[in-house]
Amino acid sequence: MIRRIMKGISSITTFLLFVLLIATALMVISFRASGGEADLFGYQVKSVLSGSMEPEMQTGSIIAIKLGGDMTRFEKGDVITFRNADNILITHRVDQVMEGGEQYITKGDNNEEADSEPVIAQNIVGTYTGFTIPYVGYAMSFANTPEGAALLLILPGLMLFGYSVVTIWRVLGRLEGSEGKAVKENH
Repeated sequence: MIRRIMKGISSITTFLLFVLLIATALMVISFRASGGEADLFGYQVKSVLSGSMEPEMQTGSIIAIKLGGDMTRFEKGDVITFRNADNILITHRVDQVMEGGEQYITKGDNNEEADSEPVIAQNIVGTYTGFTIPYVGYAMSFANTPEGAALLLILPGLMLFGYSVVTIWRVLGRLEGSEGKAVKENH
């Protein structure tokens, strides 16, 4: 009975390590191929790198944004993600709508002052969906470095290889034990 349970746990562990290896490889390849801008069904995941939107979006968390649509549709209070003059992505709340939605004044919830430059509609990437996971952004930022990508590809493979070595070692130990029994029984 215990042997069956251990065999089941072993099979599940092998399967999960294999799935982890494949999922990690696909994630790293997808991020690399898209320049870190991979999207799924019109949504993108972004890392929060500053505390300007705390407490709703903590530094180091990830958020989901909905891409596309009419970028002149936003109202005061909506949270948008846009590119500034330095091509840096920023997620802030709309504080004021100007020129019928062609320009917006934005402000970080944790900032004293509104942003100095208005955001033009064509620089808006998407809108915040309300989905956030704390601390995962740190891992995503690390994964976008060459070292992080290599680690995320190599580590699951090494874990699967190590687990395979342990499994083979155990099987060989059992085979040697059963051969010893067979020799004793034949004499």
